[in-house]
Amino acid sequence: MAPSNGKPDNLVNVVSEVSDRVSNLVREEIELAKVEVTRKATSLLKGTVAIAAGAVFGVFAIVMGLEAAAWAINTVLVPGAGNLWLGFLIVFGVLAVLAVLAFTTATRLLKRGAPPTPTMAIDEAKRIRETVAAKSEVEA
Repeated sequence: MAPSNGKPDNLVNVVSEVSDRVSNLVREEIELAKVEVTRKATSLLKGTVAIAAGAVFGVFAIVMGLEAAAWAINTVLVPGAGNLWLGFLIVFGVLAVLAVLAFTTATRLLKRGAPPTPTMAIDEAKRIRETVAAKSEVEA
């Protein structure tokens, strides 16, 4: 006979329901962990790309700086050569600023993404464990 309060009438139904709920909970926690790791890995990838861009801009800045220095020396040593080196120096400055921006962005992205651990999923699992432990203590 089923009780009139609407609760399952036997232990098999209760165990089955608990098992289903635990399975759903575990699946949801795994999905949360996957999303977190994917988000952090994406941030690490973006940081790596920004470092590569910064390195490229930095190399070009060094090349342009050396080129500007060469033209400056040429202007000093050869009168009447003009101020052509100033253009190279301006390009050097722009590339140097881009390199600094890229490295700053890379540092921020890498700090945000490392290490790629699913902290939200871990925190949620701890809260669930504490809740279950607290409920079992109350029932005992």
